[in-house]
Amino acid sequence: MAITVAEFLDVADGVQPNQFSVGSHSEINSFDDLDPIYKRLLDEPVAAVFAVLGSDGRSNLTPMWFDYEGSTVLVNVATHRKKVEWIRANPKLTILLMNPENIYHWISVKCTVSREILEDDPKEGQRVTDQLDKIWTKYTGNPPPYGLRDPSRNERRVLFECPVEKIATFGKP
Repeated sequence: MAITVAEFLDVADGVQPNQFSVGSHSEINSFDDLDPIYKRLLDEPVAAVFAVLGSDGRSNLTPMWFDYEGSTVLVNVATHRKKVEWIRANPKLTILLMNPENIYHWISVKCTVSREILEDDPKEGQRVTDQLDKIWTKYTGNPPPYGLRDPSRNERRVLFECPVEKIATFGKP
């Protein structure tokens, strides 16, 4: 499935007519097809802000670690968190990754959960743990295993697979 990319007109090269509006649309097949100046925001340890609808209908914004495979965002969450309930109730997510050195260089991703995998699943559960270890290393530089499990409970994880539908890009590094 093709992913629509809206490319906003930015002011990186100076003031221009219709700046801050969508200048063009294109289609890509996966994150690998993105312009490298935006793909780096996905590949570097940039905090992502995840928006999910809460039970009161308001957006809940949470900084999280970001990971993907091809054209699918991978969201790994502890099962006891409220966010899991909200994602299951409304599986449409919006994610913003902003360059920490230039807030006018960002990428926004819209996706919908298509599948979830529980860490306790006998066939695929190890994938959840392995993916968590991968992003632990990406964001902390520490070797596995993931070191932030809640010691007061038997913390278990769920991995949501979220195919990407739309992307918006803005600015330059």
